[in-house]
Amino acid sequence: MEAWLRERDARITYSHLYESPALPAIGDLADLDLLIALGGPMSVNDEVTLPWLRPEKLLLATAIERGVAVLGVCLGAQLIATALGARVYAAKEKEIGWHTISGTPHGTSAFRFPAEVEVFHWHGETFDLPATAVHLASSTSCANQAFQIGSNVIGLQFHLEVTRAGIDRMLDHGRAEMTNGQYVQSEREIQSVHESRYATVQTLMSRVLDHLVARSSAWLPGTIERHADH
Repeated sequence: MEAWLRERDARITYSHLYESPALPAIGDLADLDLLIALGGPMSVNDEVTLPWLRPEKLLLATAIERGVAVLGVCLGAQLIATALGARVYAAKEKEIGWHTISGTPHGTSAFRFPAEVEVFHWHGETFDLPATAVHLASSTSCANQAFQIGSNVIGLQFHLEVTRAGIDRMLDHGRAEMTNGQYVQSEREIQSVHESRYATVQTLMSRVLDHLVARSSAWLPGTIERHADH
């Protein structure tokens, strides 16, 4: 995503919540054109042990209300869902690895995913759709894989932004999560995919971002804030 942003002369700032819980002030939202909430190993329900989750949810809800373009990836999508009153809970099956999602046909101007495409997953929880959300994608084991709200909000349960080096880091840090399961691939399976797989998902990531900012009334080439919870 950073390459896409830099091609558009965006000024990028980061909030590394695993190092410091500092978030942009709600009063500063007028200076943000796009807010990206990324992934992490925690649950959105871990507010007792991770109290910074509460202000992050408030920030996301306020940004959405004010028309800022907001993208949530994995935990980020779950944070958007819970910030807007939807339930986040343990999925019946973990999804870790390369699995197919199916785009949902719909008659709206929301983003359209391909009928089928293999993307990278790493999650053990899922969410109900927020009110007014348009359902964008599902998988065999997880009904709600992506959604859009209005013209300025997209949530993705899966990872289109992955690189080979990024997945290697995820494996290093999350190996303990890779318990046996129908939808949990081995490290060998995960790492053996051809480079074309990365090109496919990264192109799709660019399409999602193009769609989001083209339709958001807030978008101007300016400051982008990314939240890294992992």
